[in-house]
Amino acid sequence: MTFEQILEMDDDEEEREFSRSIVYGFFEQAEGTFKKMESSIFLGDFLTSSQTRGKRDLTQLSQLGHFLKGSSATLGLTKVKDSCEKIQHYGAGKDESGTNDEPDDDKSLRRIKETLAVLKVDYAEVEKKLRVFYHDSNA
Repeated sequence: MTFEQILEMDDDEEEREFSRSIVYGFFEQAEGTFKKMESSIFLGDFLTSSQTRGKRDLTQLSQLGHFLKGSSATLGLTKVKDSCEKIQHYGAGKDESGTNDEPDDDKSLRRIKETLAVLKVDYAEVEKKLRVFYHDSNA
């Protein structure tokens, strides 16, 4: 399903209650996922044992990237989806494309931090545009 198909399911083109609920649900989902990612990164930065730090937090970050990738793809948010996919790959111990192994967990965590910063900027841009589309006074 694409965003255009979601828009077609609205009963009223002015109110757009159906698509608005999906988009605003995505906003909540994205913001909650960002908080979980930041928490995992924080734990990864401050735990002293690299064995403890490594795989568990990276695996969770990979799962969170995968989770948000799907919903952003559904809405056609390509830049957001692409960054989520990179986080998924880095968390899985792979490079940006997901094809080559990256054995250095610290390097993967550093790349996730960098990508999350870009992701949040891209998300803020698209959130603002979607809020304008829905005539939201918070835009």
